[in-house]
Parts: sequence; structure tokens; C-alpha cells
Amino acid sequence: MAGLFILEKTIQKQVFFASLRLCGENFAKNFAFSCILIFVFLFTNCRNEAANSQADIPTREITDDLGRRVRLPENVTRAVSLAPNLTEITFSVDAGSKLVGRTSYDNFPPEAQQIQTVGDTLNPNIENIIALKPQIVLVSTASQIETFTKQLEARNIAVFVTNPNSLDDIYKSIYQIGEIFRHSEKAREVVIALRNRVADVEARTNPAKDVKVFLQISKEPLFTIGKDSFLTDLINRAGGISVTANVPTAYPKLSKETALALAPEAIILSDSEDNLEPNDVFKNSTAVKNGKVFRINADIISRPAPRIVDALEQIGRVLHPESFN
Repeated sequence: MAGLFILEKTIQKQVFFASLRLCGENFAKNFAFSCILIFVFLFTNCRNEAANSQADIPTREITDDLGRRVRLPENVTRAVSLAPNLTEITFSVDAGSKLVGRTSYDNFPPEAQQIQTVGDTLNPNIENIIALKPQIVLVSTASQIETFTKQLEARNIAVFVTNPNSLDDIYKSIYQIGEIFRHSEKAREVVIALRNRVADVEARTNPAKDVKVFLQISKEPLFTIGKDSFLTDLINRAGGISVTANVPTAYPKLSKETALALAPEAIILSDSEDNLEPNDVFKNSTAVKNGKVFRINADIISRPAPRIVDALEQIGRVLHPESFN
């Protein structure tokens, strides 16, 4: 009997401890499941709150040069510029402090170089841009927009594109950037000052005979400006006429045969290390023979921004020096 009693007690203990283990396992499973439910609830709630917060931010719409209606916050305080001309324009309307990112080419004004870089104009680093948490990204050409617009807009980052093809379009870009940053009055002041300077150049050069001009972007391969470039308009306003004004696209590549037939009276070089002299095809041209070869800083002449009027004044002076005495 004693043996049976001991065996019974032993079985009872085993059952008891087995029950405890089972309860413990069930508790652990239930606890883990409960934790998962709590996490999902909190995560969903946070996302909903973030979405509601985003929806509560006042917004407005502005049309870019592609005709896209771009929605942006009422007050833009964080922006990334992906082109030197847009950085220059942003500073010109007193909104430089709102730039949190720029490209490695953005070197004007000097204080722009204190802003964090996000790659170059053609290959910006999307991860770096997103990490800066901008409200808007300013883009200079339509070709840039296709690669990353969806990634940025999925994170509520607006993308605004400018594409100026004339001096008037550059004025428009200044107005647009002023509107984005709520600095429209400053933008108006900038444009008025630029228009006055342009009018002065035109008044001086209009009476003079137009000079046939070839603007060389690069020597080899030979690139120039075409009918879609704002520089074609600039040369006209400076008292010249571009000999490639009717060539399709903005910056066409020319064959030697085509260039040989142009016969320019003056050659303007976009001054850079690989473009210090005219292409050899022009060695017998009137421009070279008469010493009418002029260099203008590439940054100034290639960027559709306020300093383009500096380039206009320089072109007017070299084409018609007698009009500026």
C-alpha cells in the first residue's frame, strides 16, 4: 500500500509540473500574440496620425514648365535644387536659407557651397535627397524628372520642373521660384532690374547692323546652340544673329561640313578648359581672320539665371564696342 501511495503522489507531482509547463507555454504564446497585436495597433495608429497630420498641412498648387500641377505646402521651408541656375535664382529671391541640398556644380553665390551636396545634376543621389526631408525638389530639365519622380512623390516630396528657352522664360523661372518660396515681391524686383539692363543693351545695339555669330559650346565634338536655346534669343538681343538659329534642338552637334558653310563674322566661346579656341574648321573664317573671337565665362553664359544678363552685356560690348563708348 505504501508503494502505491508513493507512486500516486509521484504521478500527481508530474501531472502538476506538466500542467505548469503547459500553462507557461500558453502564457508565453498568448503574451507574444498580445505584443504583436499591440505593435500592429500602435504602428497603424502612428501611420494614421502621420497621414492625418500630412493631410492637415495647408497646401497650394503651382504649374511648372511641363504643365504639371504641382502640389506643395503653403510655406516651403526645405528644398533641394538639382541645377546651378535654380540655386542661383533661389538665392536671388532671398530664399537661399531654405535650400537644404544642391548639386556639386552649384558654385554661385559662394554661400551656396555651404549647402549639402546630393550628387551632380545628371546623377543625383535619391537616397541623400530623401534623407534631407525636402518638401520640394527643383529640377531644370524634363529628362531628370522621369527617373525619380515617383520615388519622391510617394514620400510627399513635390517635384517642380523649369525649362526656359528664352530670356522671357528666365524671367518666368524667377517669378516661379519666388512664388514657391512666397518671395514674389523680391522676384518682381529682380526681374524689373534685369529688364532695365536688357532694355539698355537693346537700345544701344538696335541701330547697329546685326553681326553673324557662332557660339561654340565645345570644340571637340563641335556643339553649338540651336533654335530651342535661350542663348539664341540672347544673341539677338545683343545685336547679333546666330548662324545656327534654325538648327533643330537646343544644343546640336555639328558636322565639319555643316560648320564650314556657316561663315560667322564673330565666334563666342563658352570659356572652359576644353573650349579655349575655335574648332579648326573655322580657321579661314572671317571671324578668325579679323580676330573676332571672344570668350565668356561658361558658368555665366550657360546658366539661365540672373547672371545671364551679365553675359548679354558682354556680348553686346564685344559685338558693338562703339555702342558702349
